[in-house]
Amino acid sequence: MMALTQLLPCSPQKLFLFSTFLHPSTPLESRRCSLTTKPSSKKLVPLSFDISCSSHKIVRNPSLDKHVVKQNRVRFVQKLKTLLLSKPKHYIPIQILYKCSSYLGIENPRTILSMIRRYPTIFQLFTTPTPHLPINATKSLSTLCVRMTPAASSLAMQELNLKSEIADKLATKLQKLLMLSSHRRLLLSKLVHIGPDLGFPPNFRSRLCNDYPDKFKTVETSYGRALELVSWDQELANQMPSSPEVDRGLIVDRPPKFKRLNLRRGLNLKRRHQDYLIKFRESPDVCPYKTSSECLASESIEAEKRACAVVREVLGLTVEKRTLIDHLTHFRQEFALPNKLRGLIVRHPELFYVSVKGTRDSVFLVEAYNDNGDLLEKDELSLIRERLIDLVQEGKRIRRERRRKGSMEEYRNDDKRDEGIDDYHSDMDDDEYEDGFENLFDSEDSGVEYHFDEEEDDEAWVSSGESVGYWSRKLSSSGMSNDEVKSVIESW
Repeated sequence: MMALTQLLPCSPQKLFLFSTFLHPSTPLESRRCSLTTKPSSKKLVPLSFDISCSSHKIVRNPSLDKHVVKQNRVRFVQKLKTLLLSKPKHYIPIQILYKCSSYLGIENPRTILSMIRRYPTIFQLFTTPTPHLPINATKSLSTLCVRMTPAASSLAMQELNLKSEIADKLATKLQKLLMLSSHRRLLLSKLVHIGPDLGFPPNFRSRLCNDYPDKFKTVETSYGRALELVSWDQELANQMPSSPEVDRGLIVDRPPKFKRLNLRRGLNLKRRHQDYLIKFRESPDVCPYKTSSECLASESIEAEKRACAVVREVLGLTVEKRTLIDHLTHFRQEFALPNKLRGLIVRHPELFYVSVKGTRDSVFLVEAYNDNGDLLEKDELSLIRERLIDLVQEGKRIRRERRRKGSMEEYRNDDKRDEGIDDYHSDMDDDEYEDGFENLFDSEDSGVEYHFDEEEDDEAWVSSGESVGYWSRKLSSSGMSNDEVKSVIESW
């Protein structure tokens, strides 16, 4: 075609008609459309779409993973404590506790007793008399029960009293959550899952939700009971301020020559991913309280900006600035979050950190922790939880000391048994304790002789005083009469 255009200079229309004879199988209209649309420029695929479709590797942060490990260790304690506090007298019989094994996360109900004994500073076992005894009962029957220790009970009472004192702050958290939702309504069955992370008491559905009718109210829906917003507070409709820039400790404070991200140590991202995050940071903020998701195009930077702001607001309301990703996915429709919520969180390591420790993944708000993994701002609820973890660790030390003392006692009992045997042997006379082995290796003149029988291939150690009796038994067993045996011995 290039050679023909050089040899035959003509207009594009004539050249197009000439090319139809070279491609007779292609329709004329399609070729004309392709020729007219060829010089048009192609639309570039948005960068956010490419980044969202790519997968990113999670770089672990041990300083933040330790919080998940501690929480997993006290999960059984938290659940059993909730069950005990739900009872009027704060104790539960073990037989009834077997039926709650699924709630406690225990597959075999028979292992509940061993789990309770693992926390001696938190729980204690005791027996109560059975109220209804049979007529033919000869003695009173008892039931094994579990309750909290005085230290754990006082700590739980402090937590409940603190939650009642800060009920206004908890109500504000509920109001902000309702303001974040698209329909200003949240199901109570979903709030139960994230309630402990927000610091809500166990009875918040009956107390907290009904004590503030000027802020929200409970309504009946086709999906169950829900909490609905009553009044909109304009002062609360402001998102969290962005984290301040990290001081780099330079002598001359000048603007950086190149754009860079404030990432944690050890986190290296690809250049394409960094460029996207820089573009994401420079884009204008989208307030989730004032901007609806319906006003934004899907898979756009603005929509992702709003989704990250919603997750950031929810994590900022939690006590420890972290929660499970599953708890966030429960509110995916209410908060207008994307379907691939976990991918969105992993895609922004400058804002969030995903910990894969445990059976379910947890998400942290990075700006709320320092480089050592400690919370920058701790409230009283988080301090009480730390005291509970310290109490669990104290019980672990007690169990370790008990095992060590138990092993030492067994060793001492063995020594006592050995000492008793030695004392018993020392009290015996030498004539009463002669088996031919006690002086075997003392000296050559010990009076011990070795006798070897070739026929029976036996070895025997006998003393000089027992030689006559020994050989008399030998001769009698060979078939000789008593008179013959005496004559032989006398001849010896």
